[in-house]
Amino acid sequence: MLTKVDVQQIKQRYGIIGNAQGLNRAIDVALQVAPTDLSVLITGESGVGKESFPQMIHQNSPRKHGQYIAVNCGAIPEGTIDSELFGHEKGSFTGALADRKGYFESTDGGTIFLDEVGELPVPTQARLLRVLETGEFIKVGSAKVLKTNVRIVAATNVDLVRAVGDGKFREDLYYRLSTVPIRVPPLRERVDDIMLLFRKFAADCADKYRMPPIRIENNEARRILLAYRWPGNVRELKNITERISIIEESRDISPEILQTYLPEIYVEKLPVLLTSERERRTFNNEREILYQVLFDLRNDVNELRKLVQDIMSGQMPAVAEESFARPLHKAVPVEEAVPVEEASYSLEEAEKDMIRKALEKHSGKRKNAAADLKISERTLYRKLKDYGLE
Repeated sequence: MLTKVDVQQIKQRYGIIGNAQGLNRAIDVALQVAPTDLSVLITGESGVGKESFPQMIHQNSPRKHGQYIAVNCGAIPEGTIDSELFGHEKGSFTGALADRKGYFESTDGGTIFLDEVGELPVPTQARLLRVLETGEFIKVGSAKVLKTNVRIVAATNVDLVRAVGDGKFREDLYYRLSTVPIRVPPLRERVDDIMLLFRKFAADCADKYRMPPIRIENNEARRILLAYRWPGNVRELKNITERISIIEESRDISPEILQTYLPEIYVEKLPVLLTSERERRTFNNEREILYQVLFDLRNDVNELRKLVQDIMSGQMPAVAEESFARPLHKAVPVEEAVPVEEASYSLEEAEKDMIRKALEKHSGKRKNAAADLKISERTLYRKLKDYGLE
């Protein structure tokens, strides 16, 4: 077990701010496992700072003089990811004009950090499993088996246990990757660290732009800062601190100023407009958001249809009566009223509609559409394929 002095030195080296027990535990586990060759799976929400841990593990391991490479699995198109990871032979596909080494070949003796590993397509997962089990791989378009000695550190903000249950992630690969799991806690579980991080980001911004640092002295402003859920975690806190530092003239931030920079919608994924009680809900993924929005939309449509039926049948509600300058001259018999039907709108139709609109908005540019939808390019590519929208 490392001493407090050791942990504090590591934090300073990698720019980690905070003293939360969960954070200290994650650092301790990373340093304990670093001298080994065990695979490590780092989990945590987006923006918590997972990228510091693979570097920490590599630089405190016997492989520290070998190559370290970080691969964002969610940013590589499905059609080329096998080539990126394992390499390809000349002529193996259109555009393969020469032999190419993949990351596993060029990083032999080093460490590969697979970020967003939950976005890997299933065929690539099988190839990765083989590398983990035997150290063997085959280039795209080749029949020759190659060997590599690479340590794999993976990270994800996806619930891989759920993905395994949904058939989107191989169970055997999950267990191979998570030999040593490390969980980086979200910022809402590190309330005592929020002010430390705020002061750090404010000081950094002040040094960079040569201005006095902003501060929060007001107790109500502190309460607001600490009570916010921070769905974007440390990254969101840094962005907001820098934004306030640049825009506001006052260096002492009041509750009123702070509230203008904290979004009221706490949804973490797709940019769905929610109102009233919906604004205070949080969701684990875009599918849960769509289910809730469809449910609320159906209720709203049904309520509107019932209101129209009441108006047409002469049974206008009091609120509706006040909205009209004069009453209806002729009421429609109840039996002739438009029947109320349950709105039917499937989840798939909603997803397809949102994807179409995003692509139209960005003139078919998938990268921009994926960013607008707050999903990875790989997820967008898969949905386009599933829905036949390619």
